[in-house]
Amino acid sequence: MASNRREVDEQSFPLIVYVLTPLLALGLQSFLPLHFAPLAILDLPLIVVIYFSMQRRSPIAGTIGGAFMGLAQDAITGQPLGVFGIAKCVIGYLAGSVGALVDTESHGTRLLLSIAFFMLHNAIDWVLVRHLLAQPMPWNWLHELLRIGINALLAVVIFALLDLTKPRE
Repeated sequence: MASNRREVDEQSFPLIVYVLTPLLALGLQSFLPLHFAPLAILDLPLIVVIYFSMQRRSPIAGTIGGAFMGLAQDAITGQPLGVFGIAKCVIGYLAGSVGALVDTESHGTRLLLSIAFFMLHNAIDWVLVRHLLAQPMPWNWLHELLRIGINALLAVVIFALLDLTKPRE
């Protein structure tokens, strides 16, 4: 008999989904801002980290996945190496922890959690760049709130699409 929610509801996906989804997110993240500047506000790798961490319901898997996605994003975006790695690592851990405790199948829950995770990710990113690296990083509350809202809404849509890849029982 299962002793907690994680053991009962842990989700698995086909290996191809685990490989192609992050690669597609990283590819689009590097391509879209170059050709469509307004789409630079999207953070597709973070959406993937949040989704797989919540679905796996494992803080360890979320931490490792977040670290790899963040470091890969650092490498392709020119951000100082490790900034996105640290931020996404923390978010992956928290998303995995929350996924083990809370039912994350509801669109409303997913939206609220996505907003919270995007806010925390932006705060971690700002603290790391501004204070740890001592580099100037402008902060515009209106822009950040708009960015968080757009990413959270897009996350709910992408989560629903990724739910279609779950194996049927």
